[in-house]
Amino acid sequence: MSPDLTTHPAVTAVRAALAERGLDPEFRVLPDAVKTAQAAADALGITPAEIANSLIFKAIDADGSVSPLLVMASGGHRVDTGFLAGQLGIATLERADPDFVRSATGMAIGGVAPVGHPTPVRTVVDRVLERFDQVWAAGGHAHAVFRTSYADLLAMTGGAAADVVAPT
Repeated sequence: MSPDLTTHPAVTAVRAALAERGLDPEFRVLPDAVKTAQAAADALGITPAEIANSLIFKAIDADGSVSPLLVMASGGHRVDTGFLAGQLGIATLERADPDFVRSATGMAIGGVAPVGHPTPVRTVVDRVLERFDQVWAAGGHAHAVFRTSYADLLAMTGGAAADVVAPT
């Protein structure tokens, strides 16, 4: 049985942020928590590549300053942090720990949505997601997902399109 997330604060924040942008996507509450792209894909009957993973990294500039970077990456591959850092002019990109993720987004790992954060987070959106008519993103909780498109991900996040894996 799926949990009732109608009043969950993070899910409410995501829905409100989407509504502010004129979006009312299909939300699904899944019976099991989906903390990986594979688990989400299995629950939705799609491929992992169609999952828009919300990954928070620590962007560390040459002067040592640290800020969050949200990478909306296709679940079909892993982000090449060295390549992406070079593309963005960032000295280092490091995977963020759970406390940093929650501080930056107000959400726990596994449920981080593209929007609904306490303050805007710099975002890049994986160009691979453009291959699909629709993709699914986390909705603020590990049981909640919503359907969207590449174009809407760019618009809702104010993010920049980026290659997140070095060409082979």
